[in-house]
Amino acid sequence: MLQQKKFSVLGRSETIKEMSSKEFDLLVIGGGIIGSGILLDAASRGMKTALIEMQDFGESTSSRYTKSIHNRLKYSEIGFVREARKEREILHKNAAHITVPEKIILPISKNGNISEFKTSMSLYIHDLLSGVKREEQRKILSGEETRKKIPLIDNKTLKSGILYHEYKTDSARLTIETIKKAYEYGASITNYVKASSFVYEQDGRIKGVNVTNIKNNEKFTIYAKNIVNATGTWLDKLREKDNSLEGKKIHKTKIVNIVIEKNIFPLNHTIYFYTNDKRIVFAIQRYDIVYIGTNTNSNSDSEFDNILITKQEVQYLLDAVNTITNDSNIKLEHVVSAWVELQPLVVLENENKPSKMFIKDEIFCSNSGLISVVGGKLTGHRITAKNIIKIIAKRLKKTENKEFEKCQTKNIRLSGGEFPFYPETYKMIEYADRKYDEVKQTRISVLNFKKLFYRYGMNIDFIIDKAYQYYNETKQPDYAWLKAEVRYSIDHEYTSSISDFFIRRTGMIFFCIKDIYKTIDVVCNIMSKFLDWSETEKQKNLNEINKKLKQATILK
Repeated sequence: MLQQKKFSVLGRSETIKEMSSKEFDLLVIGGGIIGSGILLDAASRGMKTALIEMQDFGESTSSRYTKSIHNRLKYSEIGFVREARKEREILHKNAAHITVPEKIILPISKNGNISEFKTSMSLYIHDLLSGVKREEQRKILSGEETRKKIPLIDNKTLKSGILYHEYKTDSARLTIETIKKAYEYGASITNYVKASSFVYEQDGRIKGVNVTNIKNNEKFTIYAKNIVNATGTWLDKLREKDNSLEGKKIHKTKIVNIVIEKNIFPLNHTIYFYTNDKRIVFAIQRYDIVYIGTNTNSNSDSEFDNILITKQEVQYLLDAVNTITNDSNIKLEHVVSAWVELQPLVVLENENKPSKMFIKDEIFCSNSGLISVVGGKLTGHRITAKNIIKIIAKRLKKTENKEFEKCQTKNIRLSGGEFPFYPETYKMIEYADRKYDEVKQTRISVLNFKKLFYRYGMNIDFIIDKAYQYYNETKQPDYAWLKAEVRYSIDHEYTSSISDFFIRRTGMIFFCIKDIYKTIDVVCNIMSKFLDWSETEKQKNLNEINKKLKQATILK
């Protein structure tokens, strides 16, 4: 039975008390998309589960993912493509508000470094073997058809185009919606709790974790029959604590993304293209901005707080876009914001070349019983979780004689995704339009409501109720809706800081950073009232978000 209690940060003390007072079947360390997927799978089967995250949920890789699901241009392994195709359909069905179909055009240039025939055949084979619906199969466009869809493309070099379908997502929202659903199944969950060391039985088997509550430096122990290390780029640090770091290791690679306002770069269609040095660059439209990045990785030894985006990295992307477009002259000063992904890749011992690293799942089972897992593509996180829980279910059957149901997650609608219909695009649009008709008297703009709807899905009703209340009090639409969103974020999404709200819950720092400057003081005052902050706490929160804003806007 799903619990109806709010997933509120106001109940954090009670959650920590519960974690320190009982033994779990499974403790997951790491609140990214892999950890949250494992948690949901376990909780939905009836296991007693808990999850801790030393930062905020999805703070690292899972909030910075390039926002597109499964790029078929990069992979030739048919088994992988077939599985990825099935998984993205499941993701769309279960979280349609944050997993949206997207048409992509790959422009083919005269004398370019890719072959129209080879690329088209590759996509055709992928479509055929992975069961792509007829209306979503790849299509060859003439040069004239391509120019009509993308007027920005350089007419002199354009030969043709290939149109194909992918999905774009918000990886931070996907993570939090997964965590919220796991909470409904009874999981104990908290953020800002760091694993410090492990606790072992006399025979060396792991039985618990000594942790620190970062909010107040309180130390306590969480006991669990099984412990999974799903900490992404920090995976090997916990393997070291367990004295089990050997063989394959994790290497961090850096991916840079930049944002340009659409009035500067009026792209009206998402494009992927190859550069002269055969790297894939994407330019994806999102409301009133376009974000640009490359899926090719460079090595990085930095942590997120210290990572720098260089002018050379940004200029590379600008040069790539300016080269294939007609009369574009996008400059560094046009870059509104930028962000970096650090992606954990599996690397063979004594090897640090990107070509020898693998974007795939890897599971490490130590002699102590600690399970460490690094995920490959976001698309396959559900399968990764299924494989982990299969191991744990066998263990619990052997040691505890416990039986659990088979994997349920294929048919579990995530929080916000519980639409009363199959989420075809036109049905989603019609539903959103009806919802807007219900609230337009509050004078919210169509664009702002659309952003909220595709951020929260069916949970928009909670925000609507509060927005009406605040609007009737103030008659100020922008303030009423912002206050309602902050209230929902605290009461239902475990938000405890301004950075949590602006970065992981709303993604504003990535896609509409200017709006943060307009609303930062208002949000601070709202959160201060709801969370009863002192002046010191308010200033601490403002300092933290200002540091993040500086990192997102200053290039070294």
